[in-house]
Amino acid sequence: MSDSNLKGKNAIITGASKGIGKAVAMRLAQNGINVVIAARTKGPLDDAVADIKAKAGVKVIGVVTDVAKLSDLQNLVNTAMKEFGHIDILVNNAGVSSQYLFEKQPIEEFEKLVYTNYLGYVRMIKLLIDHFVSRKGGSIINMVSGSTLVDPIPRTFLVYSSLKVGLRAFLKGLFWEMRDQGIKVTSILPGVVDSDLTGHLQDITSEQKDRLMSPEAVADMVMFALSCPVNSCPLELAVINQQTPWTKPVIDYAQKQAK
Repeated sequence: MSDSNLKGKNAIITGASKGIGKAVAMRLAQNGINVVIAARTKGPLDDAVADIKAKAGVKVIGVVTDVAKLSDLQNLVNTAMKEFGHIDILVNNAGVSSQYLFEKQPIEEFEKLVYTNYLGYVRMIKLLIDHFVSRKGGSIINMVSGSTLVDPIPRTFLVYSSLKVGLRAFLKGLFWEMRDQGIKVTSILPGVVDSDLTGHLQDITSEQKDRLMSPEAVADMVMFALSCPVNSCPLELAVINQQTPWTKPVIDYAQKQAK
């Protein structure tokens, strides 16, 4: 998918050294968008920068960032502004997973999930929203979760998914506040993707492995959102595994706990 109107635009993508984030960054770069990619670990981040540069003729910058830390987010935005002058697109993607029955979940993980999967998104948007308002435009794309489509929340994902439900509600409200300002807000609701968050699935059968979506399938949804006409905005885009309903996920809790 390509849109000539995207060429020359500037984007920030968090959690972009691997998986969905890198696939999105690569797709944007190959469509002529300059990218600032952020991730916590310098080595994989540098590798991603080099790979994207080798395959796309755009400017690519990597900024080591822990989205759970406000100071890191501020540095990311400041660096992007200094290098590019302005930002047109924000892709909030960084996240951590935690799969436990609630009574067995370490209490120390709660804050990590809140600061990364919820506040990491909200703070990042807050740091850029005045900039988008002043420019009368911008696209804010957010990786939420296909688990928010399930009621009740899938077993063993109570804290993770409840935060995603809250994030989804926040983003819906933000869309209504921002739409008259020319700012688009889109939530992507992916199913189970073959990425680091599902890395412990390496021992599953090849048949089960085939049920996992590729990160590129999610990148397609991001490109669709960015390629829509200026007077339309996909509020939410769900891309779910054809053979892996969340009511019976590939991720097997009992098997995982037995290891």
